[in-house]
Amino acid sequence: MTDRASAFMASVAARNPNEKEFLQAVQEVVESIMPVIDRHQEYRKARILERIVEPERVIMFRVPWVDDRGEVQVNRGFRVEFNSAIGPYKGGLRFHSSVKLGIMKFLAFEQTFKNALTTLPMGGAKGGADFPFRGKSDGEVMRFCQSFMSELYRHIGPDTDVPAGDIGVGGREIGFLFGQYKRLANRFEGVLTGKGTGWGGSLMRPEATGYGAVYFAEEMLKTRGESLEGKTVALSGYGSVGFHAMDKLQPLGAKVVTLADEEGFIYDPEGIRGEKIDFVRDLWFQRRGPIREYAERFKVQYGTGHPWHVRCDVAIPTATENEIDADSAHALIENGCTCVVEGANMPCTREATNRFLERGVLFAPGKAANAGGVAVSGLEMTQNSLRMSWSRQEVDQRLQRIMKEIHRNCLEKAEAFGTPGNYVNGANIAGFLKVADAMMDQGAC
Repeated sequence: MTDRASAFMASVAARNPNEKEFLQAVQEVVESIMPVIDRHQEYRKARILERIVEPERVIMFRVPWVDDRGEVQVNRGFRVEFNSAIGPYKGGLRFHSSVKLGIMKFLAFEQTFKNALTTLPMGGAKGGADFPFRGKSDGEVMRFCQSFMSELYRHIGPDTDVPAGDIGVGGREIGFLFGQYKRLANRFEGVLTGKGTGWGGSLMRPEATGYGAVYFAEEMLKTRGESLEGKTVALSGYGSVGFHAMDKLQPLGAKVVTLADEEGFIYDPEGIRGEKIDFVRDLWFQRRGPIREYAERFKVQYGTGHPWHVRCDVAIPTATENEIDADSAHALIENGCTCVVEGANMPCTREATNRFLERGVLFAPGKAANAGGVAVSGLEMTQNSLRMSWSRQEVDQRLQRIMKEIHRNCLEKAEAFGTPGNYVNGANIAGFLKVADAMMDQGAC
């Protein structure tokens, strides 16, 4: 980092101690945009950088609920409304035991730039609770969601803040949350995305993040005259993002050989296709079962940790932050990986990212590559406002156009600021410029 960037990061670290994920995300952006600040002194005068790393609002609250044994449980809920310069706050809700304030701030900060890249009018936010969803009955999940929304509903609305799903929050949870919002607010409005298609949801929303990451990978490979046809792909995660990325890779001729969850991974060198995809669909969407059941059913290798030591051409991490460290990056490169696409939010450490860039690996940061989910969430908001719905084909075509536009914008901004082909810098600069210009227009607020 430059001396100025280091001094700025020192001040951010002093104000946000013990929030390593947030500081990691801020540092990546700051390193990318310093040339922009140098070229645009008006940003420095308006202290855009100092303002853009501070959330506009942080909401934290208790979530009491009653389990099936009749015992009261207490969790902690969050909503970080980070930046609304270009539109109402938009970002997912995560129910997972790892949720804490620093994680929420990191995700909301990243969401601000991701949403800006989509070109849709959405600000950045994130929220959730330290609620471990695995092993809970439908009744327990419903009671938790109702308690969570009993506080959150005060802070959200279709023109204020529109949450969506994330880890641990799928169609079931969105339904319970929406039902409680409607009961409390006495309004049926587009306050959540990821809704059921029979009551305001958009077709293609469950598939959008995974499909979008694959569309972005295709665009990256085209810059080298390649495609996904014949490529071997390693995936982590096997939830909605991982499953739908796998599902889209099949017709494009790629072979997916790994899937993973919190406990371990499977390696199937013959590829996950046919009845195996059906098994994974049922395992996750119907039973939320562990991925080791796949290994038991199809007699393939199962191991603990992450799958990044296997041979692959393309890696798509779709689980959680920092799952690929420098050693994993080295293993991927040594085993022939030439393209890494972040399907999750910041799944690569800074050291891993630098190693990929140094070795000429095509590397797509999450704020660009996994923006498909929030893009279709934005399209759902539009459909709700119009009181209409688009066909699956229409939504998919719009998603493809958005991902291609994000890809083009990243390359153009990277080129314009002296780092051609660097998608990290391109994504950070493109997102920052859109948000910064809106903040400049709106004054010191």
